[in-house]
Amino acid sequence: MISDRPRAATASWTVLHTGYGEREVAATVGFVRDGDTLVVTDPGMVRDRRLILDPLRDLGVAPEDVTDVVFSHHHPDHTLNAALFPAARFHDHWAIYAGDRWEWRDAEGYELTPAVKLIRTPGHTPEDITTLVGTADGVVAFTHLWNTADSAGDRHATDLTALHAGRRRVLGVAGILVPGHGPAFQIGQS
Repeated sequence: MISDRPRAATASWTVLHTGYGEREVAATVGFVRDGDTLVVTDPGMVRDRRLILDPLRDLGVAPEDVTDVVFSHHHPDHTLNAALFPAARFHDHWAIYAGDRWEWRDAEGYELTPAVKLIRTPGHTPEDITTLVGTADGVVAFTHLWNTADSAGDRHATDLTALHAGRRRVLGVAGILVPGHGPAFQIGQS
């Protein structure tokens, strides 16, 4: 059996923008650095694009420096600002897109680097994926299996059984979760 745990623990991560969702909605936008690989997760709806670009600039990263963008799923609140990153490869559940190239590949087990791994975690949508990041402090999961730390379910889920199975899978490897619409949290804390 192949482990979900990333093979390396060399990446660093941060949240560029903490999302929310009630009357207004914004995605939690993440950033991962592993050597020369610079990854943005879920660059979706935010009140102002500067809420993504300014924190990135504060990290010394220009939008054209971003090498990869990962979509947890294809809802606009998680994808709307993808064009901010003109040189990036874009990853979803079944392909990598770059310029005019469409490279078919299954996200399950795909490694952007030995420390950044994608896995399929359907539930919110049938095509959801989670980005697992190996760091010196453990594994971080950027995922929409949780909307926020206190999400018992998901009112928009297409398959609650799959969602809960995905949660068990991610909890088996990650110590920190970055949910779709809230602040990052450690497992067991909310």
